[in-house]
Amino acid sequence: MVIIKEYRVVLPLSVEEYQIGQLYSVAEASKNETGGGEGIEVLKNEPYEKDGEKGQYTHKVYHLKSKIPSFVKLIAPEGSFVFHEKAWNAYPYCRTIVTNEYMKDDFMIKIETWHKPDMGTTDNVHDLDTQTWPTVDVVDIDIANNNQVQERDYKSEEDPTVIPTTTPSTKRRGPLSPEWKKELNADWPYMCAYKLVTVKFKWWGLQNKVEHFIHEQERRIFTNFHRQMICWFDKWMDFTMEDIRRMEEETQKELEEMRQKGDVRGTCPTEE
Repeated sequence: MVIIKEYRVVLPLSVEEYQIGQLYSVAEASKNETGGGEGIEVLKNEPYEKDGEKGQYTHKVYHLKSKIPSFVKLIAPEGSFVFHEKAWNAYPYCRTIVTNEYMKDDFMIKIETWHKPDMGTTDNVHDLDTQTWPTVDVVDIDIANNNQVQERDYKSEEDPTVIPTTTPSTKRRGPLSPEWKKELNADWPYMCAYKLVTVKFKWWGLQNKVEHFIHEQERRIFTNFHRQMICWFDKWMDFTMEDIRRMEEETQKELEEMRQKGDVRGTCPTEE
């Protein structure tokens, strides 16, 4: 039985701003996860159109040996820690599927995201059937709650409650108080990313443990990523989509160089 959770991330951004901020932050975060023979390899990044849906298609390969929990390394063969991520970004709807060639149909992570101009109050935004929706665990992520951040992940420069900003008061998005959602600044827009995550890991004796581990890592990534996005607001607020595509091309070349040298970087797993 697969585990499905819906993570809701409310942000002081408009849906249009989020699209730019997300793409900028994905490129920057990719650099932070790449080095020492591991990290992210971009194979494709191109427009697509299929069955009336159109957007941007990406195919990335994740080389993640050091980020796999030790209890999986003990039984999985060398070379099996390579994952393929295919994403169809038809914003404001996005769909991402992660697979592993070694496990084939026994492993999958699917992330479906709707970006809506609300405060995370819409139930069943993904329109699941009446049998599936009651089984979904809804998890609220509060980017201004430092208690939701693991101690090893905390960085003051990525803390939305303390980060300084140089933008004019009508544009700045911080610092955020712990009660920012209740005291929303009249000048700030707001939106919610509804991220429906389905995890399947079929391996006798490990299925439940690994599926819960993956969900915990997804929650951790969503928390850290969106805190970074807000703290980097000054860097991307004036970007256009043309700027983003140019940045992505440059990042693709940088990642290939970075992956071949230096030390392993990025988010290491937290194991119980």
